[in-house]
Amino acid sequence: MWAIVVAVAVLVVLTFLPTAYVIQRPGPVYDTIGTAESADGEEMPLIEIDGAETYPTEGTLDLTTVQVVGNRERTPSWFELAVAWLDPARAVVPLDAVFPQGVTTEQREEQNAVLMVDSQAEATAAALSELGHDVGAVVEVAGLASDDAPAAGLIEPGDRILAANGTAITEATQLRELIQEGGGAPVEIEYERDGERGSVEVTPEDGQIAGEQAWIIGITLTTAFDFPFDVKIQLDNVGGPSAGMMFALGIVDVLTPGALNGGEQIAGTGTIAADGTVGPIGGIRQKLYGARDAGAEWFLAPAANCNEVVGHVPDGLHVFSVATLDDSLKALEGISSGDTADLPTCSG
Repeated sequence: MWAIVVAVAVLVVLTFLPTAYVIQRPGPVYDTIGTAESADGEEMPLIEIDGAETYPTEGTLDLTTVQVVGNRERTPSWFELAVAWLDPARAVVPLDAVFPQGVTTEQREEQNAVLMVDSQAEATAAALSELGHDVGAVVEVAGLASDDAPAAGLIEPGDRILAANGTAITEATQLRELIQEGGGAPVEIEYERDGERGSVEVTPEDGQIAGEQAWIIGITLTTAFDFPFDVKIQLDNVGGPSAGMMFALGIVDVLTPGALNGGEQIAGTGTIAADGTVGPIGGIRQKLYGARDAGAEWFLAPAANCNEVVGHVPDGLHVFSVATLDDSLKALEGISSGDTADLPTCSG
């Protein structure tokens, strides 16, 4: 009896002790070729195209999300963390990994909103390029991550990024890759501001991009394109770049005859660049469970996330590895035809 009393007392104490962690769990799933609720509560097509012929779709192409329980103002209790540790659909992660020091919750939400807008533009560019349309690209600074970011005082919102270390920049992902290749070394960035050109040297710091450790200079980039017709993606209350690949697949499906997915319910995740490269994301395990719980049998995962997928695939879900938009389209073709034997999967 005394042991039970002590255990209960310890649990009560732990309930009120502060923690330094948050919980990631499966979030809502949205069908990119279906509808979504607008801010006014009205059901709207998630992808709406004006100025080009569109076609009926079937099945679903679901983008998956992750919800974060807790923030700097209120972290989960130790009891909540213990419950999450025992749930394979949830993950306990350090607070600083999701809410970096010096970045307010409001700033984080603003950054994620900009990343979402940027991912929609990149997805549209990738989809239209895949279909043979010509698109132009201008990389601009949308904002600074914080007032003490490495680029603060050197680069300003609205600057057009022209080159980095002598390499012309035509896509946001190019600058990110150059910074990572440098391993923390200073980066010489050429820019255009109010019609005048300039250059600065910025030294990256260790930080996080989409939940992954990375070198950062603390700016948010957006890419402006010249599209031949209007593509509008309407999705509120979702941030970050991880829906890019599924947006691109949805756009291709709407603009081409027939059902790209063969009428199947297919889910997936992954960033995308205008050249069709699919990049890694955070929370892949939570997204797998979210897709399974929403009824999907098939899942497209970034090849770069395969090490996190192996051994954590929920029963009833089949996962295929993709590194480009072409890979994703081939996977959909295989699923549609019923011939998936040769499609790459995540293996140990």
